[in-house]
Amino acid sequence: MATEHIFNVEMTCEGCSGAVERVLNRLKGQGVNQVSISLPEQKVTVTSTLSADQLLEVIKKTGKKTTYVGPQP
Repeated sequence: MATEHIFNVEMTCEGCSGAVERVLNRLKGQGVNQVSISLPEQKVTVTSTLSADQLLEVIKKTGKKTTYVGPQP
């Protein structure tokens, strides 16, 4: 079952959010169902069957400081 995971990601511009979106979209069909990014809130929501740790590692590949907030209540 897919879970909505929320991450705080340090993003300062459209380029930053684009980089995060690109790495996550590569996993569409491989566990990632949907990606939602809020640049003003510096928040990334990922609906996925992958674990939070797996998603965290993928987002960290962008070089952005990332922390896991938790599953969407």
